[in-house]
Amino acid sequence: MSVAGFQAPSVEAAIAEPDRRFYAFAIDRVIAWAIFAAAGFVAWLLFFRNGEPLLGVALIAGVVLVVWLVGTILTGSGGKTPGKMALGLRVVSDDSGAAGRPIGVGKAFVRQALLGLCTIPTLGIGTATFAWVAAMDDRGRRQGWHDRRAGSVVVDVRPPPVVEAEEEAPAPRRIVNLTTMRLKQAEATPDRAERPQTPAAPTQSAAAQAEAQAAQTQVPSPIARQTPPAPVPPAPAPPTPAPPAPVAPTPTPPAPSVPVAVQPSPPAPPAPAPQPVVTARWRVTFDTGQSFVVEGLAIVGRGPEPRPGEEVAHRVALSSSDMSLSKTHAQFQVAADGTLVVMDRGSTNGTTLIRKGAARALGARRPAALVHGDKVKFGDRTMDVVREA
Repeated sequence: MSVAGFQAPSVEAAIAEPDRRFYAFAIDRVIAWAIFAAAGFVAWLLFFRNGEPLLGVALIAGVVLVVWLVGTILTGSGGKTPGKMALGLRVVSDDSGAAGRPIGVGKAFVRQALLGLCTIPTLGIGTATFAWVAAMDDRGRRQGWHDRRAGSVVVDVRPPPVVEAEEEAPAPRRIVNLTTMRLKQAEATPDRAERPQTPAAPTQSAAAQAEAQAAQTQVPSPIARQTPPAPVPPAPAPPTPAPPAPVAPTPTPPAPSVPVAVQPSPPAPPAPAPQPVVTARWRVTFDTGQSFVVEGLAIVGRGPEPRPGEEVAHRVALSSSDMSLSKTHAQFQVAADGTLVVMDRGSTNGTTLIRKGAARALGARRPAALVHGDKVKFGDRTMDVVREA
């Protein structure tokens, strides 16, 4: 729902942190003081220098009033000032029936008046007191006196960060052992010693080879080219040597087998002893005095009822003086990894987690992990979380 162009923040919007509120307040004050300084300079040029101080004071007072009225209208109609817009903050109503809506110009008038009267006239002491009261708010709303009188609360309306999903790692490739493949191929090849031997062709004698080589390397002189050579009687053909008689192969005695010493394999290391499993016990204690160890699903509310088919180990019925607790407000249980998880079940006024003094509203049907020392507020009821080893 929008009122005067204002987009209402979610009911689950987180309560603004003190440091962000301080920065927004500082930005607004710097802008206002810059306008006041400009108005004072113009008043000095036009009136104070010409001997008309009353007109100069009136000009400065008028500028201060206009700046204050503009801040009041911005806070009441939209819940945002220049500093809060820069830091992502909004001033909204704290009423249970109008959570997330603007507080209106009337309440903004009261809020801005208290804030203005406790800033400059008290030299900042009033502002520091407001900040201390907001930090010590036991309800986790961080409301100062000006917020409590105006029924307002400052929330952080920045969009939640988007977490990108991690990419899955690719499956490992299959490793092929090339050395093993080569060894297997070599084993399949028959042994050369088992192949039949082919007898070598007979060769020429050493004398015939020497004579043929001399004939190839002999070069005739120029005189021998002109005079025809004398006829040379043919040399008798050398006797053809008889082929050598086949020699029976001499059997080779088998090599004596040498026994190979077999090295004993080292003994396998003993299996490690099983480590004892350490389980965590979570104990919750309510401000009504109820306390138990979480041993299953627990539901909290004024009269909690399980869903059809839902197995519930703990039904925590709490009383609520201001009816801020829903009938079935929230649930909590221990997850498989031993973590205590709480989740709001769509209650009217929401669930708030307080961790180390800082409070934040939990989203509806969004589980949140708890740690030792946390506090959880269900409406006007508080639950303390303790982890027992």
